[in-house]
Amino acid sequence: MPSSYQAPNRKSEEKTKTLSQTTDTNTSATTATVRNVLDQKGKDVFSIRPQDTLGQTVKVLKERRIGALLVTDANGTLLGILSERDIVRKLADTPGQTLPQKVEDVMTTKVQTCAPEDSLVDVLRRMTDGRFRHMPVQDETGLVGMVTIGDVVNHRLMALEHEALQLKQLIVG
Repeated sequence: MPSSYQAPNRKSEEKTKTLSQTTDTNTSATTATVRNVLDQKGKDVFSIRPQDTLGQTVKVLKERRIGALLVTDANGTLLGILSERDIVRKLADTPGQTLPQKVEDVMTTKVQTCAPEDSLVDVLRRMTDGRFRHMPVQDETGLVGMVTIGDVVNHRLMALEHEALQLKQLIVG
């Protein structure tokens, strides 16, 4: 009598390790760094001055299609960050009187930064825990870029797609 098909189960096959979605690939500090993201997206740093108005800031955000601007002095030293969220909160507090206000009165001054060699997992964790979406990148020379939570997630998704393609090629070819 022919035997019926038996789907593989935990005991029937030896466990094989995959190349994707392991603890090491998802949490290893060597998996991806901030530098990897900056190499992909570019190192443009858009900034405003503390004396600029929120009206000027809104125009820059719209023109650049970005969600936050770094606030720097004339030497490029980081003084703060101003995001769309900061502006929306101020709009709610002072309706009709917001756009003439100065950046320095609304900006976040306690800015968390990261370095190019920081792991994306650590940066993502800091952003999630701190409930912010933009993080300036600094090295010994000063500001070298900005990463967003979207940049970090996109980088990881692209890595997973690449890993899936490699696995498919191993299986098919």
